[in-house]
Amino acid sequence: MKKTLCAFLLLLAITSCKKEETPDSDVHYDAAQAYDLSNIAYGDDAKQKMDVYLPANRDSISTKVFVLIHGGGWSAGDKADYTSTMASFKTYYPDHAIININYRLGTVASPGYPKQIQDISAALAEIQRPVYGVSEQYCLYGGSAGGHLSMLYAYAFDPGHYVKGVINTVGPTDFSDPALLGNTVVLGLFATFIGNAAYDQAGNQSLFTEVSPAARVTPAAPPTISFYGDQDPLIPTTQVPPLRAALQANNLWHYDTIYPGGGHAAWATYEQYQDNANRVTAFVDQFFD
Repeated sequence: MKKTLCAFLLLLAITSCKKEETPDSDVHYDAAQAYDLSNIAYGDDAKQKMDVYLPANRDSISTKVFVLIHGGGWSAGDKADYTSTMASFKTYYPDHAIININYRLGTVASPGYPKQIQDISAALAEIQRPVYGVSEQYCLYGGSAGGHLSMLYAYAFDPGHYVKGVINTVGPTDFSDPALLGNTVVLGLFATFIGNAAYDQAGNQSLFTEVSPAARVTPAAPPTISFYGDQDPLIPTTQVPPLRAALQANNLWHYDTIYPGGGHAAWATYEQYQDNANRVTAFVDQFFD
């Protein structure tokens, strides 16, 4: 482990990197310089924007990329929610690139699936343009809906197996879980991700399975670390065993913890927060450094 990370997820780094806005198609980024780029477009929609950190002395072989995916019930949230997290990763892993993405939000009329998975793919395609000069090795980091999207993309929509790790906080793993389906707030959020598809209606079970990360695990899935709280009003602890069982059945490295008293942020105490930060860093050091 590189450092003691008591304040890892809240640290705001001050850097001297060059600031730029959305580049022209012929822009060139000197590989010897570091860059902080804001609102880089990866598609035509106003929401298809991402912030990018490019480290100095990067190359397309060894410069790995953190991918931050915000939460918000698939229908809200913004990349600004992860501004401090991005700064923290930049401080502790200055030789890694980082993208912090916005994605098209879901509504009942225009559900988040599959367009949000498509947005992750499009953002990765953008960062792979030669102008950025980074590798095709990714670690996905997300919370709540962002944790769910991180797992779903890594397990089911990464045929090249470029995702080398997933850091998930309170992401739902099994959409068929009765404890999840019994929460009316969660059902309302589900509707913004998959539309008005009731689980008990004929033919819908396959859709719920399709978007459940625990059901999409294969032997090629990446290492996964997960954090939950036993007092979370949205994501019950019954979401942990299905993912754990699927990863174990495929002989994959995994770790999960349920913090006593923790809510939708997972941790409830400063000691739990320290534990979370240290475990995240140990995971990165082991699988993505």
